[in-house]
Amino acid sequence: MKLVGCLIFVLALALPQVAAAAECVVLLHGLSRTGQSMKTMEVALKKASYKVVNAKYPSTRKPVEELTPYVSTAVQKCGGDRVNFVTHSLGGIVLRAWLRDSRPANLGNVVMLAPPNQGSEVADKYAGSELISIMGPAAEELGTGPDSLPRRLGPANYTLGIIAGDRSANPIFSSKLSGPNDGMLTVASTKLQGMRDHITLHLTHTFIMNNPMTIAQTLTFLQKGRFDHGLDYNEATLMVKRIGKTEPRAQ
Repeated sequence: MKLVGCLIFVLALALPQVAAAAECVVLLHGLSRTGQSMKTMEVALKKASYKVVNAKYPSTRKPVEELTPYVSTAVQKCGGDRVNFVTHSLGGIVLRAWLRDSRPANLGNVVMLAPPNQGSEVADKYAGSELISIMGPAAEELGTGPDSLPRRLGPANYTLGIIAGDRSANPIFSSKLSGPNDGMLTVASTKLQGMRDHITLHLTHTFIMNNPMTIAQTLTFLQKGRFDHGLDYNEATLMVKRIGKTEPRAQ
């Protein structure tokens, strides 16, 4: 019985603790997606005692600069709480554009999932095509050239953790990418000068936000400002299942 008790204690210590009081997380979905794509993440964060604002914005209808007011609207819903962010894909670029001019005094931690921080080689390859046109003006801004929007937004001067994927479900796009990639972006293109931590998971671009490992690592970074590079999938799954079922441990 003593051994069982010790094991339970160790597992409890490994769990991401629930949020401290007055913590809000704004979720920003990716290109051609909706807030529904971030629903699994939203549920997990709420169980961990965060206030969550799952923002919606017309990602295919406006350029990035015209999408930033939607971030302001979402942040206002956090009230006076400390504001953290979790973004997917284009959401990371929209956030970077917003933070350039609107950084809040109570900014917390930021986690970007598969962000095209150095631009997208896919956007380069299909520039001017009907595919990019359908995806909208923001997609047209995501090239890798030195004058592209992602390259002009500058380094991170906030606590940023980035999760990249290296599993592809899109062999056509992957054939146009140089190096490990998630079917849309190379791992290298997700990185950003000034980031606090970076981790690569064996996941695809489209569904990276729903995976237990991603959720566990996101919670860990929000609470500690770093990822757990030793965490395995089984441990992550257990952590996610137990969110909200243990008392927060002392700091």
